Amino acid sequence: MLVRGLVLAAALVGLVAFSVLLAKVTLTPSPASEDIVTSNLQPGRSLRQYAEDYTFLAACKQAGGNVLLGVPFGLLLPFFVPRRLRMIRTTLLAAVAMAVVELIQGALVQGRAFDIDDVILNTAGALLGYFVLGRRLSHRYYTYADVSSPAEQRDEPEPTTRLKRTPGKGVRTQLARRKASDTKAGGTKTADTKARGTKTGGTKAAGAKVAAKKATGTKGNGAKATSAKAPRPLLDRLRRR
Repeated sequence: MLVRGLVLAAALVGLVAFSVLLAKVTLTPSPASEDIVTSNLQPGRSLRQYAEDYTFLAACKQAGGNVLLGVPFGLLLPFFVPRRLRMIRTTLLAAVAMAVVELIQGALVQGRAFDIDDVILNTAGALLGYFVLGRRLSHRYYTYADVSSPAEQRDEPEPTTRLKRTPGKGVRTQLARRKASDTKAGGTKTADTKARGTKTGGTKAAGAKVAAKKATGTKGNGAKATSAKAPRPLLDRLRRR
């Protein structure tokens, strides 16, 4: 955490220092060139003028100076820009910043004028600085931040209240399979119990039938015995006579 803060602070100091230098270079009045300088809203017009009217060294100095003015933006802005679409955002921020500087030049500074070619060259310098060094530095910075953040989270004490963890997909599948197997086993047991109950009921019914038959047989035997015993008094009377 301390290292990240120091890196951001250093990048911020560098950006502020560059802004002060840029203001001194671009916002300093130039009364001697007041009658020569004119605004340019057509892209490429000043570049053609450098190639036609200026010497090679003068053209390189003019164009190269504008390119170098944009390089610090490509080095420092990536530290303050989110990682997603970092190059595009850095380019847009540099272009907007240099356009504002050119507008201030043309509106407030004597001997200065707005030049769209200067904005293009400054933005190209920002892209050059980003691709040469800014991308690597910012990538290392964010990589270090991503690596150090889990270590910091491990050092922090765990909260007293823990959230209930929900099982993953694999655990849920296993639980569902167990429930299904338990349900099948319960259904099998219920079917066995019903079959046993049916068998027991059949046994009881058979026993009841046998008992009924026995009772019926006993009654029949009793009736026969009664009918057999009934004629004895008549025989006895006949014998006595």
